[in-house]
Amino acid sequence: MKAARPMFAERGYANVAADEIVAAAGLTRGALHHHFKDKQGLFRAVFEQIETELSDEIDAAIGVVDDTATRMAISLRTFLDVCERPEVVRIALLDAPTVLGWDTWRAIESEHGLKLINSLMTQAASEGVLAHEPSEVLARFVFSVLVEAVMVIAHADDATEARAQVEHSLGIVLSGLFNAPG
Repeated sequence: MKAARPMFAERGYANVAADEIVAAAGLTRGALHHHFKDKQGLFRAVFEQIETELSDEIDAAIGVVDDTATRMAISLRTFLDVCERPEVVRIALLDAPTVLGWDTWRAIESEHGLKLINSLMTQAASEGVLAHEPSEVLARFVFSVLVEAVMVIAHADDATEARAQVEHSLGIVLSGLFNAPG
């Protein structure tokens, strides 16, 4: 995984040969097949590693804050920041949906992101911040909006402008989830 990850990030899945990966790792093709079945299995493991790191980074960013509304804002900003990193864009946003298939990619994304969204929405509801009762469907809608937001940025010609538009649009869409202050 250490050898493959930078190769996938720099050149993309399609432009990295399995033989090149095993040579860089100092292993044999048999070792690749033993541990990951094939190059796609290795790619999946790298993608899952990135998703775990992303979740850990968001957890660390919000772990020092008690206020749920602030935790939500920090988690959103951290998620957008992480998803602008070239490695994350290439592996998680551009290649993973194609290499793994949309269903598998979405399931892995959900395993990490949806769990956090559910948790934050439940906390927000218990504090009276959320305007509606949290539900699995509502959490999935929020998750879908966030995934689409980072895809807009990842596929944009001008990522900086896209990020600004995404943040503004997310503010409009997500503001309907919360009770008005005061």
